[in-house]
Amino acid sequence: MNGGHLRVMQSFRKPRVTSNPYIHMLDEALEQAEGIEHLRFSWPGALLGRLDVLHFHWPEVFLEGRTPVHRLVRRARMQALLWKLRLTRTAIVRTVHNLELPSGISGWDRRMLESVRRRAAVSIALNDQTEVPGTVAVVPHGHYVDWFDGMERSERVPDRLAFVGLVRRYKGVEALIAAFADLRARRPETTLAISGRPTTEEMDAEVRRLAATTPGIVLQLEYLTEADYARAVTASSLVVLPYVHMHNSGTVLAALSLDRPVLVPDNEVNRALATEVGPGWVHTFEGTLSADDIERALDAVRGDSRGTSPDLSQRGWAATGTAHAEAYRRAAQARRRGARTA
Repeated sequence: MNGGHLRVMQSFRKPRVTSNPYIHMLDEALEQAEGIEHLRFSWPGALLGRLDVLHFHWPEVFLEGRTPVHRLVRRARMQALLWKLRLTRTAIVRTVHNLELPSGISGWDRRMLESVRRRAAVSIALNDQTEVPGTVAVVPHGHYVDWFDGMERSERVPDRLAFVGLVRRYKGVEALIAAFADLRARRPETTLAISGRPTTEEMDAEVRRLAATTPGIVLQLEYLTEADYARAVTASSLVVLPYVHMHNSGTVLAALSLDRPVLVPDNEVNRALATEVGPGWVHTFEGTLSADDIERALDAVRGDSRGTSPDLSQRGWAATGTAHAEAYRRAAQARRRGARTA
């Protein structure tokens, strides 16, 4: 500790214009939090610096790369980081953004991600429904109403579906395109906009190949500025997120913060969110997304029975930094107790 402050490094770097708004807002909250020295990620600092806590958000990002060589280098660095954290008894905190590990990963990747899970002194859950072993701190995912305030919004396009965000394998874009193709055959006025950067060259090529065979799909496969993101979401009548695994989704809250309804997998978390924000905003489907699921949700949002905005009053960011600082103190204390008994 430095002058009684915990040295806490996040797994994200200084937020950029294209960074997830969650990271921007958490970064700002941690800057104001008492009792911690807030450090953004760097490889020299992570591998050579002295830390009390390292906070992982999406550790799989450390393993991704657009080429095989790039992925190999990133995996080697991640393995070195895990060894260093073990040798220096640095506490690990992780935020449980997703319950399941990403699909289609190698055994090496799986072992490293499982190591992060297993060695976390504290897991931060974003909702009360998260059940994970060990010590858990619940810090609700904040809304983005203030973040998007003042940004230009698009006119809503009737029967426009939208997928917005990084295009990853587990997000089910392939299933969305297949379901949309079936829907388009019966409702040719429907369109689909897919906006966001694929995380691999293979994913990019696959989405382009699938979209090329289906009329009515507009692709914007690149990083979006926040203004572009807001325009893409608000141009839609319905944001569709057919994730294979969904436990928490900032994209869901971003869409709701921009006053657009969503279609998401049916699970306990999304049902609770639907109750929280009010009727007509969160629509769900079971199993693999189908044309019937999309059609049912589109018909529901056409009914316009919901209010002008969802109720997101329970998701302000005021207490977020304080709650994280407390989680870091608990993690550091747990590691110190472990060091004394080792």
